[in-house]
Amino acid sequence: MSNIIELKTTGPRARLREAQQKQLLVRLWREDLEHGSFCGYVGGVGQEFFLLWVVGDGITYDGMYVMRHRDVSELEAPDKHHAFFEKALALKHILPRPPRGFPLDNIREVIQAAAAQAQVIGVHVDSEDEAEVCYIGRLASVEEDGFNLQELSPDAEWMREPSFFGWDEVSTVSIEDGYAQSLLAVAGPAPALEQGDAGISRA
Repeated sequence: MSNIIELKTTGPRARLREAQQKQLLVRLWREDLEHGSFCGYVGGVGQEFFLLWVVGDGITYDGMYVMRHRDVSELEAPDKHHAFFEKALALKHILPRPPRGFPLDNIREVIQAAAAQAQVIGVHVDSEDEAEVCYIGRLASVEEDGFNLQELSPDAEWMREPSFFGWDEVSTVSIEDGYAQSLLAVAGPAPALEQGDAGISRA
């Protein structure tokens, strides 16, 4: 039996913590940001963010996503097809392994922990039409009001100048997702930033 919870009228953190404790496969929607849904296991719950170990449509590990509580519009716990997903994952010997103690209380800690976890990360920012835009790259440096990212282009080419993002722009951070890992595999190691930038100036 599935239990769909409207998070606007109940406590999202409590529901997500319960799902984490019971190791429930969940499905969630963020109707203001995208049309689809995310399926996976809750790997951690903080004050502002939570971590989801994502199961893709092909029943594979599809990376980890750190999302804001306030963006979640609906939660299904457990996912109505959880029995099938769990059996398929077991047959493939795929076990959820979210990092322990991942900081989820503020975005600065999230970005730094994500960069320590993976060579490249996905930084999703709110755009003017309220849909997310994703930038992929490596963390170059951190400033008081934001951070610099050395981006990878959609053609797997490293940018030579960093791009600056304010802390309050970020809605989601993705780690180890297949697309980002493929870009990195094709691009290879990041070249040095152009002299004079050093990853500390605003782009």
